[in-house]
Amino acid sequence: MSKYSITEFIRQTEQNDQQKEFFELETPRMLEVNLRNFVWAKAGSMVAYNGNIKFEREGILEHGLGTLFKKAFTGEGASLMKATGAGSLYLADRGKKIIVLELNNETIFVNGNDLLAFEPTVKHEIKFMRKVAGMMAGGLFNIRCSGYGLVAITSHYEPLTLHVTPGNPVFTDPNATIAWSGNLTPEFQTDISFKTFIGRASGESIQMRFEGSGFVIIQPYEEVYFQQSQS
Repeated sequence: MSKYSITEFIRQTEQNDQQKEFFELETPRMLEVNLRNFVWAKAGSMVAYNGNIKFEREGILEHGLGTLFKKAFTGEGASLMKATGAGSLYLADRGKKIIVLELNNETIFVNGNDLLAFEPTVKHEIKFMRKVAGMMAGGLFNIRCSGYGLVAITSHYEPLTLHVTPGNPVFTDPNATIAWSGNLTPEFQTDISFKTFIGRASGESIQMRFEGSGFVIIQPYEEVYFQQSQS
């Protein structure tokens, strides 16, 4: 049989039904959710499903008026959908690499655009970063995930984890920052000298500063989450 035959292609790319964990990475860029009740996922991330599954946007008042206020500023990147029912659900986000993490009474902050899905047992809260709102058009929010359960995050290409230790702060580009440990609180700063050096404003002139003890996950890509309309 030819290595280029349709039969061989199907054999190499077909779904693997050997395991039935709640989250299964079918490929590095495709997540299968073996749904038994419901799951939270990024709005628009469904690429296929089988079984009896219904989809609905996160209730606008489901988490109170504070969340309603935040949603007015966060754009589509922060929108979540609830998939309810039983069956196999397949999620992806523009071909980005998917990383599955298990929280064991832990907390992690994820850039709102890089959170793909999480178990119902995981508590989540949208955190609006007001200090940076006037500095850049994207990346204004993150989502705090805590408790117990699986969380799927995404990265353009291979992610890198940087350790933050006392007295040795880490500085990152907001558009390349995916997630960080729950005990870290980033500060935003503008690098005036660098802006002056290049002669114009740029993404690199705005930095996230992490200090303390923890970790930061970055990607080798500067992602623009949304652009403000030009009048």
